[in-house]
Amino acid sequence: MDEKFNLFMETVDENFRSFVTQINEYLTANGCKCEIKLQKSGYIVSYVLNKSNRTLAAFVSRKSGMKLRIYPEHIQKYQSFLDTLPEKTKKEIKKASVCKRLINPNDCNPKCKMGYTFTLDGEQYQKCRYMAFQPALSSENNPYIKQFLENELQAGE
Repeated sequence: MDEKFNLFMETVDENFRSFVTQINEYLTANGCKCEIKLQKSGYIVSYVLNKSNRTLAAFVSRKSGMKLRIYPEHIQKYQSFLDTLPEKTKKEIKKASVCKRLINPNDCNPKCKMGYTFTLDGEQYQKCRYMAFQPALSSENNPYIKQFLENELQAGE
């Protein structure tokens, strides 16, 4: 697995390699198993919680750069944190796809896990779990990404 991780790291922008390493070490030290798959768009590096076998987060490669998709199952416990995110990140969350299953369970694939209902800047949103929380790695976002993961792990304990 170390070889696969090293190959993935070669695809990460040099400016963010230490951050990706830091996130990898933090998540694996906190009960996550790292799973790496190669797809057409690049590597998908997922972190699966050992105790619940659910994915907590995944690095995904996009033309616009590397993103970390976060699956915050416990967002209700710390949703006020979302108000502290950078404006650009909030804008991306707000324009993410609506969760069709939350609105009408018959409108989406029955195997699809439902998205999230949360409040951001005083407004309620119902967003798709695969689109809502995937901040791009950036010097502005990275401290919030780490805090987001910490909040989710603490809320899940």
